[in-house]
Amino acid sequence: MAKKQKAAPQGGLGGVSGIRDRIRELRRVRAGDLIPNPANWRTHPKSQQDALRGVLEEVGYASALLARETPEGGLMLIDGHLRAETTPDEMVPVLVLDVDEAEAAKLLATFDPLSAMAEADTEKLDALLREIDTGSEALQEMLADLAKDNGLYETPPDEGSGETGEFKPPTLSDRFGVPPFSVLDARQGYWQDRKRAWLAIGIKSELGRGGDLMSLEGAPNRQKQYANGGGRMQPPADQ
Repeated sequence: MAKKQKAAPQGGLGGVSGIRDRIRELRRVRAGDLIPNPANWRTHPKSQQDALRGVLEEVGYASALLARETPEGGLMLIDGHLRAETTPDEMVPVLVLDVDEAEAAKLLATFDPLSAMAEADTEKLDALLREIDTGSEALQEMLADLAKDNGLYETPPDEGSGETGEFKPPTLSDRFGVPPFSVLDARQGYWQDRKRAWLAIGIKSELGRGGDLMSLEGAPNRQKQYANGGGRMQPPADQ
């Protein structure tokens, strides 16, 4: 059973623009009871599904799904299909819009393309990514791809090399040697080497950050193995 909250006043936004407020109310609805929109044209690859799960697990629901009420009294989705599919048994926030079928179709067709038209301020993106800490491998890969797509890992052309093109400021890889932890591409060799070294000295990130963060039993010997291996962990003698 959906939980209704007090409806918002109908009409305009209170300004002089004449823009209408089409949000009727906020409801808490079981996600599995929402009706998928048959006109939904967006598909969701596994990488997106995994990244969404990472956000939901680490943050939770931070925005509402959008739906319109059908003549039969059901709620048909306009935006939020993947979230509804991912958490079918959760009571999720849904903004019920006062729109007809044609208006809903216009919203469905334009939400993602409008967002995709935005451009990136790479300096702000750089700073933002370095503030993010995530334990989700899917999110790490998504953020790494985001950084690469916006040129944050590209190396500027060498002065005097004869290469032409616009000069780019120092990038994440220039400043850090490898990307910051928050945007590490977990598929790369340097990350896999580092992860093996952490595991070898007893770091178990999947156990969380409780009282005893890790067991350091035998750590000195393991650190020596790591150092003798030139940065690569050597297997114990009995393996």
